[in-house]
Amino acid sequence: MQSLRGEVSPQPLAPARWDWQAVERVLVVRLRSIGDTVLATPSLVALKRFLPHARLDILLEDWVAPVLSGFSHVDNVITLERKSTSSRARVARQLRAARYDVVYNLHGGTTATLLTRATGAKHRVGYRDYQYARLHNELSPASSVLWGRDKTHSVEQQLALLGWTGVPVSDRPPTELAVTPEAAAKITARLEAANLSDGQFAVIHPAAAFATKQWAAEKFGRVAEELRGQGLRSIAIITPNEKSIIDEMNRVAVNAVEAFTDLSLPEITALLSRARLFVGNDSGIAHIAAAVEAPSVVIFGSSNTAHWRPWARRPAEIVFEELECQPCHGYFCEKFAEPECIKRVPVERVVAAVERVLRESAV
Repeated sequence: MQSLRGEVSPQPLAPARWDWQAVERVLVVRLRSIGDTVLATPSLVALKRFLPHARLDILLEDWVAPVLSGFSHVDNVITLERKSTSSRARVARQLRAARYDVVYNLHGGTTATLLTRATGAKHRVGYRDYQYARLHNELSPASSVLWGRDKTHSVEQQLALLGWTGVPVSDRPPTELAVTPEAAAKITARLEAANLSDGQFAVIHPAAAFATKQWAAEKFGRVAEELRGQGLRSIAIITPNEKSIIDEMNRVAVNAVEAFTDLSLPEITALLSRARLFVGNDSGIAHIAAAVEAPSVVIFGSSNTAHWRPWARRPAEIVFEELECQPCHGYFCEKFAEPECIKRVPVERVVAAVERVLRESAV
């Protein structure tokens, strides 16, 4: 179907499974990490445009919920405390009382599935291969079946669950995040204090959750030196307990890298929205960068590049070493004494990707 402007309107991936006109309340369950939350935003966009007058809520873990500060495509963000039995019981009662018509379980883990069941919603949607699939009453085939190809991105996997129920998703919306006025003001002041208010800076995120995803700090320092040669100063975003990483970077970077160690998630979003470039490991921060249209270079180790690469609208590249054992679970390396997949990525290839992305994004 085409719109009046000749554009192809987004389509569902299957016929509607119920009467959507009767739906007034929808819940999306998306527990776990920063990246998971960012990559769920296309599904929220697709649902809200399809049901503009329905109430749309999302259930997130409390520590990651600030990522969606100011996000306009949901009505309520419900939070769950990590590893808290009392919080699970409280949230289960809250969800039950909300009387949702439709619940999408985008996570599939045990807690997400139990809370999906606890809603008592008429339509509880999950994938057939979920561990406790029987607790749903609407079970979708795999996203690869719905999209008609073997490899699908995380965004597509989540969109497919909606598309199977009749929600138009064929245009695969981009990820989106909001920059709140409060966060923007704080970042403006921070940049001015560091004499970086002209926007000629790159943001580097040199940390990662696992060693299999963390490129060497010394190599990030060398990239920072190359960026300085192109007129870009570097800001590294780390936590206070990751100070050793910035120390290692600055041992090889002649021009010291600025370290921001205390940013909130909304402030990270605001900072990335102003960056000329993002360079970092495969992480949730990389997905925030893509969502606010920061040109990006992301270094991969153990992760599945097809599933986790940036869902980007601006120029973006990934750099990784192809090994027979990649991708893997990533918690530790089963094949080598150290994770060679990330250790073998050379600085030269990252610098070449940076040069290409800067050139393409300047057009």
